[in-house]
Order: sequence, then C-alpha cells, then structure tokens
Amino acid sequence: MIKYKLECKNCEITFDSWFATSKEYEKLKKKKLLSCYNCDSPEVEKTLMAPKLINSKIKSKNNLDQSKSLEIKKTIKNYQKFIKENFKYVGENFVYEARSIHYDKKKKTKGIYGNASKNDIKELKEEGIEIQSIPWLDDKNN
Repeated sequence: MIKYKLECKNCEITFDSWFATSKEYEKLKKKKLLSCYNCDSPEVEKTLMAPKLINSKIKSKNNLDQSKSLEIKKTIKNYQKFIKENFKYVGENFVYEARSIHYDKKKKTKGIYGNASKNDIKELKEEGIEIQSIPWLDDKNN
C-alpha cells in the first residue's frame, strides 16, 4: 500500500488517499476514476511528499495514536450496535424511505438507517429532511 497526498485543482483542498501501488494510482488517474471528495472534480493531482522517518521518540507517539484509534473504533462500534438495536435497516431504499417518512406525516415508524450516495444526502438535506451520516465499520474486517 502507498499513501499519496492529493490536491484538488478545482477547490484547492489537499487530502490523503491510499493505493495498492504507484502503478494503480497511475491507472486510476489515466482512466479518470479519481475525483475530489469535496467537489467531485476529476482535477486531482499528487503533491510533493516527504518520506516518513521513524525514530524512538515517534514510536511512543505512534502507540498513543494507535490506542486513540482503537478507542475511536470502539466508540463507532458502540454507535453501530445502538443503531442496529433501535433503528430499522432499509439498505439501498434509504432515500425512498426517508422521503416517505418526511412527506407522509401520518406514517409512524421508528428511525431508519441504510445507504445513500453523497448526492442523495445533499438532495435530502436541501429538501429539509434531517439525516445524519456516520462512519460505518464492516464487522468482517474489524
């Protein structure tokens, strides 16, 4: 795996992204499959990067970072457990169900959760439908 710092030429933000290999980055770039997470612009380029050097002082910081990461992961897992126990999973029908609940005031249902694209989320918010995005960790990998 290789991590690149990328810059969007459209909105000028920088962000990190991981690739299997440097060739994989080039292949995705050539096929125009890379885009900015903020504005969806395909104008994304690698920036200058410095190699990461490790010394003993940094190792203790890495251990702290790792424990913080585990703590965050545990918190997300607790949220997921709460959501699974208290909300109805609607999967890919999330956008339809959210609109149905919002516009049919008589429809009583417990909260829902499911999948929606960034564009769908934006449209729902523009319609005044209250939704919240949270990171979701796959049980198989964690």
